[in-house]
Amino acid sequence: MRHVIAVFGMMILAGAISLGQATPATKAAPAKPATTTAKPAASGSGQPTAIIDTTAGKMTCTLFPDKAPIGVANFIGLSSGTKDWKSPTGATKHGVPLYDGTIFHRVIPQFMIQGGDPAGTGSGRDPIQPFKNETSKDLLFDKPGRLAYANAGPGTNTSQFFITEVAFTGQQASMLNGNYTIFGQCDDPSVALVKQIAAMNRDSNDRPYRPIKINHISIQKAGATAKPATTPVKKPAAGTTSKPATAPK
Repeated sequence: MRHVIAVFGMMILAGAISLGQATPATKAAPAKPATTTAKPAASGSGQPTAIIDTTAGKMTCTLFPDKAPIGVANFIGLSSGTKDWKSPTGATKHGVPLYDGTIFHRVIPQFMIQGGDPAGTGSGRDPIQPFKNETSKDLLFDKPGRLAYANAGPGTNTSQFFITEVAFTGQQASMLNGNYTIFGQCDDPSVALVKQIAAMNRDSNDRPYRPIKINHISIQKAGATAKPATTPVKKPAAGTTSKPATAPK
């Protein structure tokens, strides 16, 4: 099933967040290679942490089981291989982490990066039984680095997720808030990496020509202290002129 967010193009206003529509004939500036140090998760925080190891570097995201217990349990199960899922061919996978080897198949500057589809297209068959949205008025898309599920409407969450690059306000925020399950928050170095990935050269469907791959997602239990990650961040290619953004699908 193709997981999407509502169309944002009509809401792009002068001086407002463009959600991926860059100034015509202006290319995104190449990001400087950097060595990113992820901040350790606070000991005793009571929240688990996901370390998303990719071919471009690592992202560290605190999960919110108190806000999205179903979504967090699903993400942990699929990341660790403790939850069964079906491959694009329909074969049942048991004890196999779903996200290992998948790609960020959709990237949009000033908006988000999206991944988690075993088929690598965003429109593959649902690998698990869809589950309901979990939203709350005190957890909004009002800051960069929100980790959320992409969907095709209420109650259609499966494995696909997205990470936002910017904070959203006004009409943009109203299209997201209450419609997508936020189940985690990525730290500042992770947001910097999201920006680099989102700026990659991509085709008319926002698919990178050379997609970033997820090597593995490891989960640290609540209260554990994450080891600082010093993985050099690889510089993705500069982005091309972008078009009005649509939602994670």
